[in-house]
Amino acid sequence: MGGGGFMMEQSSPLDDFLLSLSPSTRPRVCFVPTPTGDSDRVIAAFFEAFSRRDCEPSCLRLFGAPERPAEHLASQDVIYVSGGNTANALALWRLHGVDRALRDAWTRGAVLGGVSAGANCWFECSVSDSFGRHLDALRDGLAILPGSFCPHYDGEELRRPVYRDLVDEGLPPGYAADDGAALHFVGTELREVVASQPGARAYRVEAEAETPIESRML
Repeated sequence: MGGGGFMMEQSSPLDDFLLSLSPSTRPRVCFVPTPTGDSDRVIAAFFEAFSRRDCEPSCLRLFGAPERPAEHLASQDVIYVSGGNTANALALWRLHGVDRALRDAWTRGAVLGGVSAGANCWFECSVSDSFGRHLDALRDGLAILPGSFCPHYDGEELRRPVYRDLVDEGLPPGYAADDGAALHFVGTELREVVASQPGARAYRVEAEAETPIESRML
């Protein structure tokens, strides 16, 4: 998601769509709020949003004394990563082996998703504000998906020009998503773009080229 879900919208259809991708009739969905620093407020909002859905919600905290995070992730049908600081999340995941657990989950067919930082993390590279107020390239993502990603393409004034410049200067080409738009990948292939807001869409961004990708309204 470029932006959206329960962190930005009330009763977001993007969250419903994420759950619908699991073949389980009552999927086990784990929220990973590491990019927020395990914010109690965000965790409470997740449980408020997902306790109303036909699923089994849980949360993986890494701040404090985490208990076997890889084992917990191994039992989940859907893994949902929050927005926040992408670089900090990646560093902590690597320390605790969560990076390997996420790749293992993807390999066995679990649904992986997230918003903003929770979308950046799956790609090789991304556009991030992890290092301060100014946007810059983050080049050490999980690389489950090839290329680069930029969230909030229409929601933050500098996202589009910074991403376009970075790709023109050699950042791997990739995708951008507006707030309210999400890219659905099957394996590493883009299946479709879905949206919770009229006009929200995604884009394929390459050197000196930007191609809109029409979205399907949920």
